[in-house]
Order: sequence, then structure tokens, then C-alpha cells
Amino acid sequence: MDIMDCTLRDGANIVGAGFSKELTTLMIKGLIQSNISIIEMGHCTGLGSMKAGGKKSPVTDEEYLEVIQPFVDKASIGMFQAAANADKELIMLAASKKLSFLRIGANAGDGKNAERAVKLVREAGLEAKYSIMKAYVCTPEELAAEAAMLESFGVQAITIMDSAGYMFPAQAAEYTKKLKEAVTIPVGFHGHSNLGLAMANALAAEGSGADFIDCGLMGMARSAGNITTEGAIAMFRREGKVQEYDLYTLLHFIDQELMPAMEKEGYHNPISPIDLILGYSGCHSSFLPIFKKVAMEKGVDLYKLIVEVSAKNQKNPSKDLMEEIANTLR
Repeated sequence: MDIMDCTLRDGANIVGAGFSKELTTLMIKGLIQSNISIIEMGHCTGLGSMKAGGKKSPVTDEEYLEVIQPFVDKASIGMFQAAANADKELIMLAASKKLSFLRIGANAGDGKNAERAVKLVREAGLEAKYSIMKAYVCTPEELAAEAAMLESFGVQAITIMDSAGYMFPAQAAEYTKKLKEAVTIPVGFHGHSNLGLAMANALAAEGSGADFIDCGLMGMARSAGNITTEGAIAMFRREGKVQEYDLYTLLHFIDQELMPAMEKEGYHNPISPIDLILGYSGCHSSFLPIFKKVAMEKGVDLYKLIVEVSAKNQKNPSKDLMEEIANTLR
């Protein structure tokens, strides 16, 4: 199963319509260093949105395509493409700049209107992914039929989007199951946190066979936010999956670089890296002061120390055990 990071597209809603060049570069570097290699970026409503009269971003589509040039050979970087805004000239430009994919989007039930956009993307030599937005307005059976139609158009991956954070876990599981039965291409899930169920829905979708999960660093996205990238990796690692992603590198990037940068933009991380590590390891927060002291004295990574010690004793870890494990980490 893959993690698809959408911070630089959906997360752009929290700053207006698009992140600055500097924040875009910062996040792409942090994601790649953490081995996250499927990245959606650009204007929050997609390639060609401004040309079609949409919200203005501080960075144009053309400028975003230049920003990613140092990274196009290091990751699969793509943009969103509203079906209604498909513009052949821009799509060909994106292909010439080595964009890997365009993820075409339309509301559930409107897939029949996306055939032209899919054709343009495929003809340009780009991967044609597809987002079925507001998926809950159709039944699972209706959505599965639409997915099969989209596959026949040439779509190469489909995302079930819970755009309003409406679904319960059982629904996320059922939609995923039905689509997996209807198509041969990868199926993903994109959840929002309006009911506080985004992470649970991601777990349910994965359990029903989802091939990838959409995520956002620190949950950054429209409205109540997305499934968090770091939280999803921690959650699925608990199941023994997604071991290829470097959780510790990602958490240190968030703590040391992204959180300070986004605080200047007025965004507060709802779950800090240290709190995530406590949940990941099963360590009670009351032990945190002594963990911090030992980590500092021994010069070891606090996150790794908590995880390794908790694997031995979650109930009542002693300072002696912490120091013993710290010596092995050194």
C-alpha cells in the first residue's frame, strides 16, 4: 500500500489557493527525504484553474512546474486537474516539464463528462489518475459502476473522496470493497476529519483493499483537514506495513522545519510529533520528562528511545531500562 501526499495541493486551501515557492520546495524536500515519493502539488483546485477564472494563487501553474524541476527524477510528482478545466496547452506543458501524473477530478455521478480530460492526459503521455469527489452522494454500487466506466476511458487509478468527512468506517470499507471488485486499476481513499473519523476511515479502507491513501502533512487540507501523513504512516507501521517510509526523518522534519514555518502562516499542528510517538509506542505521557532527560544525557534520538523502551515495557519503564536502551542506540 502506498501513501500519496496531497499537502501541497489540498493543504494549499489553508493559505488561500497555493503555497509559496519556498514552502513548496521545503515540503517536497522533506517528503522525499522521508521516502514519500507520490506527491500531488500546485493550485488547490488544479492545473488551469486560474486560467479558467478560479482563485488566484501567489504562484502560477508555469512557476510551479519550474519549482519542481530539481525533484522530477526523485519522485512521482503530479497535479490535480478539474475535468472542466482540462486545457491541452497546459497539459502538454506539464508533460514537457516531466510532471508524472494529472489527477482528474469531478463530482460523483459526473464521470461521463471527464472522458475528454482523460484522453488529453493520456495523449500527453502522463498517468491519468482520477478523483471521484463527494463519493458519498452515490451508493457504493453506483460508484463502482462509474469507476468501471472511468477505467474504460483510460483512467489508471481511482480515488474515493470523502470530501466533507461524512463517511463512517463501515462506509469507507464498503465503497472500497465495491470499487475493488469493479476495476482492475488501483483504488485509493481520501478522507476528511469533519467527524473526527478520517484516520479510522483510512484504516477501514485499507482493510478492504485500498491500494493507496491520500494524506496531508499535519492534516493540512480544506475544512477540518485530511488524514495526516505522519499519522497514517505510524498507524500502518503498527500493522507491520509501509516500512519503506522513514517515520523518524519525517517527524523531525515536521518538528524542526515545517511546524515553525507553518506557525508563521497561522497554522497550528493539532497532533505534535512527540504526541504521535506516544500513541505509536504505547508510552504514557507521564514518563516523558525522564525520557527527555535520558535522551539528552545520552545524546540519542528521543523518538527512537521512546519506541525501543516501550517495546520492552509500556507499563512502568524504569530509568535504568531507558539508559540501557539509550546505550544501544548510541
